Amino acid sequence: MIVALDAQLTLGTATGIGEYVTGLAEALRARGVGVVELREPRLDPWRFDRRVLWDQILLPNRARASGAQLLHCASGTMPFASQLPTVVTVHDVAWLKVQRHAPVYARYYFGAFALQRYAQAKAIAVDSEFSRRELLDVLNAPPETVHVIYNGVASDYCKLERQFSNDVILVPGTVERRKNLEVLIRALPLIGPRVRVVSVGPFTPYRDECLRLADSLNVRDRVEFRGYIGRAALIDQYAKCALVAVPSRYEGFGYAAAQALCAGVPVLVSDQSSLPEIAGGDAPVIAADDPSAWAAAIGAIVSAPRAAQLHADGVRARSIERFSWSRAAAQMEDVYQQALSI
Repeated sequence: MIVALDAQLTLGTATGIGEYVTGLAEALRARGVGVVELREPRLDPWRFDRRVLWDQILLPNRARASGAQLLHCASGTMPFASQLPTVVTVHDVAWLKVQRHAPVYARYYFGAFALQRYAQAKAIAVDSEFSRRELLDVLNAPPETVHVIYNGVASDYCKLERQFSNDVILVPGTVERRKNLEVLIRALPLIGPRVRVVSVGPFTPYRDECLRLADSLNVRDRVEFRGYIGRAALIDQYAKCALVAVPSRYEGFGYAAAQALCAGVPVLVSDQSSLPEIAGGDAPVIAADDPSAWAAAIGAIVSAPRAAQLHADGVRARSIERFSWSRAAAQMEDVYQQALSI
């Protein structure tokens, strides 16, 4: 089997989707699946017009010329027309649910237009049971064509050695409203003065709102936005932080939570969307909009770090198995076989 895999979002400041495509491609090859990664370095994948050009013209043309039997659109978008049977991964339907602040044209393209394309797919993969429910709520598709396949976590997280040296609350991911960073800022005045929040991820205008909030609460010196950082620096942050916090109101999967579990890092997640599912009973689940509850949970970790670390160590092996790329690739290969048999 040869699969053409949309790898355009592995370019530049790769986020969760880039991590997904890279890990999946490697694991599929380890199973003997032929993978042709399709990308165009001359196109900025984060410029809207370049993304549309890639999705709608270059991707289907290159897939057709690749010699593949199947196209896997792994970034949540599909071409209007493709000559190959197509599988799509729908990571979430945030553009239809929570991205109302985004430009109208982007909401349409990544929302309603994308939804129309999904109806043409031979099979759909989603990252969680939550995302499956969300998708079937807005898409009239046979439920048996929508398959839950948990994302894998890369080996550098699974092999990470904790150094356990500071009181940092690490918040990985793009700084946008649905990530709900403000609840951690509101919690800071209720926690000991050494504890601080460090955000690592690309900025949006939501960062400025968070900074104004921090100023108003007199905790500006305890909130740091580092922007996008490289892989080695990110792994170093996971190794040294006191905990990872994922207070999001909407996540199709919650990569930061899965990575923390596999890295043996204490982690707290919100009670919203897929996060309780990804935590799987192995991490505390906190009400998304309750700063006092977040303060209490963070305080419990930083005041008893060894106990928190023992718990994280105890669930690590189970998490590595749950979020195994080899398991994900085996399940995805089954989806490909189904798509080719239709």
